[in-house]
Amino acid sequence: MTALIETQDHGPIRELKLARPPANALDPALCLALRDAIETAAADGVGGVVLAGGPKVFSGGLDVPHLLSLPDTASLRDAWDAFFAGARALAGAPMPVVAAIAGHAPAGGCVLALCCDYRVMASGAYRIGLNETQVGLVAPDGIQRLMRRTIGARQAERLLVGGLLVDADEALRLGLVDELAGIDEVPLRAHLWLESLLALPRAPMLETRAIARADLVEALSAQNIELDRFVDAWNAPDTQAGLRALVARLGR
Repeated sequence: MTALIETQDHGPIRELKLARPPANALDPALCLALRDAIETAAADGVGGVVLAGGPKVFSGGLDVPHLLSLPDTASLRDAWDAFFAGARALAGAPMPVVAAIAGHAPAGGCVLALCCDYRVMASGAYRIGLNETQVGLVAPDGIQRLMRRTIGARQAERLLVGGLLVDADEALRLGLVDELAGIDEVPLRAHLWLESLLALPRAPMLETRAIARADLVEALSAQNIELDRFVDAWNAPDTQAGLRALVARLGR
């Protein structure tokens, strides 16, 4: 079986690459593999992690066709639990994590990037954002908190309510990403930023980081996600219509 997360070490830095072509759609197996890879990196004492995706698509978000195929509410809840397990692993990682976004990062792909310490995105027409309202979903409060802490309340409201995806230049202007690079240079820039952080005295850097990111970890707590409420809304007519329209577009 092909690994869903490809791992490569570069000294104290470990690169974790999502490897579920063609678009790294986030099904439960991939999400749990990401969680396990972060936990393994922590156990191995890795200094920092670069989270990468595929060329042109970092991650296309949740695997909606898979979610729509699930037979019951319990299975659906388990699938969403797996996604949030991956997100929480990134948010709570004991080492800094950089997102190397060499392509599009909508919806769940954007959530994973928001859980990282720093985001390097490919310049050009690639897009990133939380487009949930476009497909009939409501981003839970915890996910909205991730966006607000990154770009501020007013711009987060604008993007979230409209379900907007922005291109790389706009993402940089808003602060949604921290740096742009040519698509082939994204991993290098991610490594260079991480190396500069790892050059600092380690214990003070990590303790300061933990304090600074406490609100991010709290945002993904169960009470801020309200997963039962989210799952209960899954079968609402507007939601189902939006999701099935998305699947139809993807199938073209």
